[in-house]
Amino acid sequence: MNFGIILSQNQTPIFKYIVWVLGKIMEGIFWLLDKIGIPNIGLAIIIFTIVVNLCMLPLTYKQQKFSKLSQKVNPEINVIRKKYEGKKDQDSQMSMNNEIQAVYGKYGISPTGSCLFLLIQMPILFALYRVIYQMPGYVHKIREAFDPLVGSIAADSKAVELVRSFKNSAMFAKQFDKIDGVKFTLENTIVDCLNRASSSDFETLKAGFSNLSGQIDQTLSLLHRYNNFLGLNIGDTPWYTMRNAFASGAILLGIGAILIPLLAGATQWLNVKLSPQPQNDPNEQSGTMASSMKMMNYFMPLMSIWFCFTLPAGMGLYWIASAVVRGVIMVIMNKKIDKMDFEKLIAKNSVKNEKKIAKRKAQQEKFAAYANMNTKKISSTVNSSSSSSSSTTDNRSQYEKRRSDIAKKAGSVSTKDSPTTSSSGGGMMAKANAVKNFNEKNNK
Repeated sequence: MNFGIILSQNQTPIFKYIVWVLGKIMEGIFWLLDKIGIPNIGLAIIIFTIVVNLCMLPLTYKQQKFSKLSQKVNPEINVIRKKYEGKKDQDSQMSMNNEIQAVYGKYGISPTGSCLFLLIQMPILFALYRVIYQMPGYVHKIREAFDPLVGSIAADSKAVELVRSFKNSAMFAKQFDKIDGVKFTLENTIVDCLNRASSSDFETLKAGFSNLSGQIDQTLSLLHRYNNFLGLNIGDTPWYTMRNAFASGAILLGIGAILIPLLAGATQWLNVKLSPQPQNDPNEQSGTMASSMKMMNYFMPLMSIWFCFTLPAGMGLYWIASAVVRGVIMVIMNKKIDKMDFEKLIAKNSVKNEKKIAKRKAQQEKFAAYANMNTKKISSTVNSSSSSSSSTTDNRSQYEKRRSDIAKKAGSVSTKDSPTTSSSGGGMMAKANAVKNFNEKNNK
């Protein structure tokens, strides 16, 4: 038996918070089911899928609307591409891109719209998967089913080593090495291992530790009650259930196990048929990509069948419930979108697009004016600095020239007016007096 449920909560930065929120939703649903006397994981998965898809309804509607409008946009885009076919110069490419952008603006969609929807949806879808696959990590009632057995195993080092030696416990080897009592506890790690253990592993545990037989049977009984959905244990893989059912003569149980992956594939295929399909143009690169997408759309349902045979039936039940809910939503949305007046929508989007273009143009002109103003300011500063430097140089030259003239005149005056020039001291005093007399004459 393989329950396929892992206890430890996801620890990926940012992503773990999305998983935590969805885990709280799942715990609330299971708590409510337990209060009314039907604590069933299968039923909780179905309700959980409906609630989350309803929460994502606005995003799903935008994606569906984008797909519908893309069917109308693509023919016009192909006409523009053909118009510029063979023209590789820069001007032609810019003109083509501008015309294509104008078409997208007319319909009010973005060429990267589908990628944006996927970027938003993918973390949520992965978080859904983690919550369902790690149910005891988020639903305490299911976690409590392991407590008596896990406590006894954790108290016996030999029992811990035996659980650690299980084949599927290899994926938790590093977790055993990181036991810190906070982020990774021994008890939680043992639960991780037990939920990946096979029937033979539990039999080995019973044989090695007979004192744990009663607790093992009690834990498996509780898990079977929680996992029992229409007679199927959704903790087991359909492949495991099918083999044991046919071997024991339980034909109906075996058929029920086969139906899980087959219904998962069929509902996935119906979703593909309900989704708007891109028009195929073999003469265009986009047409080749559309053909590849169609092949993937038919290949994925086959992959769903294979995965649902090898994963716990609970995952297959989630895929079926999710596909059915999405299918119903898409049928309703398609009817609503088909009734839309596209002429009014295009007219409305055209006005919005013109406003966007005008706003973008105004911003560009504002930035250009600002850049031009800064350029002038920098140029003025440079010229001012250059002029100031030149002025300073001229002033300094005039000062040096005047100083030289003063010295010359002072020397001439000292030679004429000084009565004594024989001694150096007298000569110096005479020159000083001469300079003084010269300054007094010029200042008058």
